[in-house]
Amino acid sequence: MVSFEHINSISAAVGFNLCGVARCQHFEVNERAYMRWLDNGYGSMLGYMHNHLDKRFDVRKLVEGARSVIVCAVSYKSVISGGYDDSHNTKIASYACNRDYHKTLKKMLQAMLRELQSLYPTLQGRAFVDSAPLLEKQLAAEAGLGWIGRQSLLITPEYGSYVLLGELVIDAEVDIYSTPYSGVGCGECRRCIDACPTSAIVAPMTIDTTHCISCRTIESDNDANIGLHGWIFGCDECQNCCPYNRQAAMHRNPAFDPLFDPREISAEEWRAMSEEEFSLRFGSTPLKRSGLECIKQNTK
Repeated sequence: MVSFEHINSISAAVGFNLCGVARCQHFEVNERAYMRWLDNGYGSMLGYMHNHLDKRFDVRKLVEGARSVIVCAVSYKSVISGGYDDSHNTKIASYACNRDYHKTLKKMLQAMLRELQSLYPTLQGRAFVDSAPLLEKQLAAEAGLGWIGRQSLLITPEYGSYVLLGELVIDAEVDIYSTPYSGVGCGECRRCIDACPTSAIVAPMTIDTTHCISCRTIESDNDANIGLHGWIFGCDECQNCCPYNRQAAMHRNPAFDPLFDPREISAEEWRAMSEEEFSLRFGSTPLKRSGLECIKQNTK
């Protein structure tokens, strides 16, 4: 059996701000809601959301021998988080101004696993960062990190929704499991729903990706005809208005320092940029996913 105290101290040592542990289980309620979401066509161009439905709602079907899920979160709030001037027309979601979080978090999780294995030599585990059919937000809520807000993002009391999640699925029980968050949560607030410029949040925790600016600006095969409201990669509108985000502290982990400030790059500069310059300046950021041509298209 693995000690929660060991897990928590190691997660902090490798740079995570929050950590909790959830039991592996079958999330039946989530499964029913997800199937309704697909049936309503809200997945639109996200074909991968139809994949691995047999594994998505029970991590034990994804990882053989899985017993526990360690869920870790790190804050990325920076000076870019919180919004842009109304006149700015080349807005980029603040997480995308950093190094690609997939690689950064994966290294942190793998370092954490090695430390745990030095204490528990027979322990086996797998690290996941937004790259597998895993209900990471629900698992984070089960692990006591926060709750799923009306905009469908995980919200934490300390860091708002400006957090990135990573998971370690291990084949051992833990001596103490976290208690799911039971605070006020969003209460009666619906600022995120009202702030969405394309009304993509059709109901609490329900996103119609056909109208989601973030999907529209990132997915290369998305040809939905919606206004982008100045966003050229991602969208933070539903986060910028959240009271928890406004009071959240800035990130402390230097691995999540912004590599550039989109407020200093005009639409003309993006449209004149060469592939070589784009690769040199932004090749290590999430912008690489959509590519320069997609970004140029979004500036029109």
